[in-house]
Amino acid sequence: MQTAGPVVCVRAQDIPVRGLDAWADTCASALDAGERMVALYGRPAGAGRLLLTAVLQDLQGRMRLQRGAAARGAAYPSLTARFPAVQMFERELWEQTGLEPVGHPWCKPVRYEGARQQQMHTHPFFVLRGQQVHEVGVGPIHAGVIEPGHFRFMCHGEQVLHLEIQLGYQHRGVEALLLQRPAHALTPLVETIAGDSSIAYAWSFCNALEALGGVQVSEGAEQVRGIALELERIAMHLATLGGLATDIAFLQAGATLGRLRTAIINASMRVCGSRFGRGWLRPGGVRHGITNALRQDLQETLRVFVRDAAQVHALMLGARSVQARFQGVGVVGTQVAQDLGLVGLVARASGLALDARVSQPGRLYGAHPAPLLTQATGDCWARMQLRMREIEASTAWIQRLLQGSVADLAAPALQVPGPLAPQSLCVSVQEGFRGPVVQVLETAADGSLLHCKVQDPSMLNWFGLAWAVRDNEISDFPVCNKSFDLSYCGNDL
Repeated sequence: MQTAGPVVCVRAQDIPVRGLDAWADTCASALDAGERMVALYGRPAGAGRLLLTAVLQDLQGRMRLQRGAAARGAAYPSLTARFPAVQMFERELWEQTGLEPVGHPWCKPVRYEGARQQQMHTHPFFVLRGQQVHEVGVGPIHAGVIEPGHFRFMCHGEQVLHLEIQLGYQHRGVEALLLQRPAHALTPLVETIAGDSSIAYAWSFCNALEALGGVQVSEGAEQVRGIALELERIAMHLATLGGLATDIAFLQAGATLGRLRTAIINASMRVCGSRFGRGWLRPGGVRHGITNALRQDLQETLRVFVRDAAQVHALMLGARSVQARFQGVGVVGTQVAQDLGLVGLVARASGLALDARVSQPGRLYGAHPAPLLTQATGDCWARMQLRMREIEASTAWIQRLLQGSVADLAAPALQVPGPLAPQSLCVSVQEGFRGPVVQVLETAADGSLLHCKVQDPSMLNWFGLAWAVRDNEISDFPVCNKSFDLSYCGNDL
């Protein structure tokens, strides 16, 4: 079964369930045809059985659901050997269900969940041998106020030959927590899964609940959600650019970008009371509209912001010291990005045209399109440039909406969804500032949540960072890391 758009909602009984090998063959055929794996997970189905769900997306943006059944501890031919982009999906599936992907070249735990929680010290790191090869370990505890993660560099002199990233230090159990409260009360938890993507997570979750509850939000509420998401995108790209500037001691830009980010997040706070947009979106609409006074305030904020952002962007782009540190550093080529299954901004910076706002626009982005922006070189410079271009595009998008909107942004109605459709499955995708936030909700016979699958784009992109550092000097790692700007907690669910 397949459909277009950012939300797919179907009855579970309408999805054929195949045997394990047949399911794997069907997924392989879809991947052979050029489809992309969006999500892959398994859940208990009683009596020692597992039910598997693969979400695939074709070249037209339509999502297809494939389901399979297997006994615990069963094995199947790994898809990764032929399709490297599936490697992280299969590792997570193996870790969570015990299903063995035979032939997987890199089957290691992703998060050290459950029974493996106390076994992180046994992680089978890749080893390079040679008298002149040395290892440098960084983390999991870091000098800055950041989350835990271990980076093991294998170097020849200053050159990094290989980097292995070990995450999984935060055992939050998010997906299990989501099953402990009524679905309609979960948005405050969902918007804290990855705090810098609160709007993207909340909107994705609200879309799923509204589809399952048979509610379509008003045009005004949809537009307010779009403004909230684009403000979040601008703010977080500014934070990344500020970090990049600070990492290379380009302090004038670092200070200015921090000031500009404050202006944007304060604009969100004046609308909803939170600089991160928490409490703004709720199932059925939004809790805070944009009054005429707030509209004028936001327009004036953006007017001044556009001028100052253009100046600081030109300053960074024109500085030879910035060019010397970023150009040709941390390169991920287009073919490598495709093979690794990278998503979001880092994929677009490597030339891949992947943006859910364009391929799965839905009602809002269908009526008010977002431009598909890419860069070709795949280096730190490309990732920096693309963030600047996306800031400009998102600012212009919001300004057009505020100037030309005929919808009621001031007080959009909040229509609380009714009981969720029973025995149904809903996939919801929202393009956050890092990439697609994916949530899959499945309901039981009484309409309660049976299973929740959460996926941050960081999970698929961390391996891209490891690749980007290869053949660079170890001193280049900070700028490579910041240019990706991935989430530890988004990975360590």
